[in-house]
Amino acid sequence: MQSNLRATPLYDFLEEFQRAGLTEPHLGMQLLVLLGSAILAWVFSRLLRPKLRKSGAENWRFGSEGIARLLFPLLFWLSVELATFIWREGHSVTLLRLSTSLLSTMVLVRAAVYLLQEVFAQSVWIRRAIPWVAGVLWLGFALHITGLLPEIQTGLDSVSFNIGKQRISILLILHGLISIAITMLFTLWLGRLFEQRMMGAQSINLSLRVVITKIVRTLLIIVGVMIALPLVGIDLTVLSVFSGALGVGLGFGLQKIASNYVSGFIILLDGSIRIGDLVNIDNRQGTITAITSRYVLLKLGDGTEAIIPNETLITNTVLNLSHSDHLLRVVLPVQVAYDTDLEHAISLLIETTHNEARILTEPIAQVFVKGFGESGIDLELAFWIVDPGLGTAALRSQLNIKIWKSFAQHGIEIPYPRRDLHLISPVNISPNVDASQSSSAR
Repeated sequence: MQSNLRATPLYDFLEEFQRAGLTEPHLGMQLLVLLGSAILAWVFSRLLRPKLRKSGAENWRFGSEGIARLLFPLLFWLSVELATFIWREGHSVTLLRLSTSLLSTMVLVRAAVYLLQEVFAQSVWIRRAIPWVAGVLWLGFALHITGLLPEIQTGLDSVSFNIGKQRISILLILHGLISIAITMLFTLWLGRLFEQRMMGAQSINLSLRVVITKIVRTLLIIVGVMIALPLVGIDLTVLSVFSGALGVGLGFGLQKIASNYVSGFIILLDGSIRIGDLVNIDNRQGTITAITSRYVLLKLGDGTEAIIPNETLITNTVLNLSHSDHLLRVVLPVQVAYDTDLEHAISLLIETTHNEARILTEPIAQVFVKGFGESGIDLELAFWIVDPGLGTAALRSQLNIKIWKSFAQHGIEIPYPRRDLHLISPVNISPNVDASQSSSAR
């Protein structure tokens, strides 16, 4: 164990410091090299960071922002590594080697934290997990520089078991988990980077952009798995067993999941429903805000969001109010009394649509006589709007108030249900006999 400890940068530095103390000239020179490297890294990072952020402000912000955050420790680490390589001939570099180990861990921790924050930006649990991830990385660094890490690895490797011809140890399992985690994290980061770039391409249809993004992210995940498994020592032929199990699962219980997944790609490819469309699905009217591989997110007028499986949009009728254009015909029913001058009432109804910013002047508003109801004449005011996403409830309410005031000003009555009651005396009651007495006698 002593030999392992002597091989660490920390032990070499402490041994040299105990032997020569602060009077060692090489220690002072190494401190000057570290100070000069820190100053150079700070100057270059200050110069490069604004240019880097400006160049990636539009499409590549996701990647450029991460490099900008890592710029100072990365440049500091690289400069110290370069100084160590140049200074090592005939000089002591124990402090520089210890510094490179510390700086490389700092770069690794910052990179891991940044990737976790960007890949899982909307996850609350990641905020709690980040301190633990950083703590594990710093713990690994501490074990490395103290020389305890090889001893721990040897102990973990000694605890093993066999599965067929494959020897499985705790160390192998940990290495596998770490390799898969790093590979998948990097793969997801590349997927997010590509998604940001693709979604910024305004010349491509939005649905096509979403399809390309999903396909590329799926392929990246598959490639990441194919890279991670050999790193752990797992043969890729196990994927054939997994594909067979997946086929059985699809046959028994995953039909809906597969159907929704395929339906999502069909919706995006045929362009029948796009993000931002105003649709009516199962008597729910709202705006499509997201199309995922499993469901469509429909934002309703009251602020709630309905999660609708993609299969529903393929197998059921969907009323798309903004497929070819955003024009929407709004109908407002009105009833007037039978003694009303219909031509006058029609002109008043059309006047109520004037000076309304949301109502189009072309096509013009129209009034139709729908029929003769039980209490009055049924009219229908029809007009067109170009912004159905804003809803029609407020507009209907405003027009109803204007119609009420206009009809009241011009003496037009809006009828309400009435019942005329006619009392007919029984024919077999004599005129000299009181009706109440006759009823009581019966």
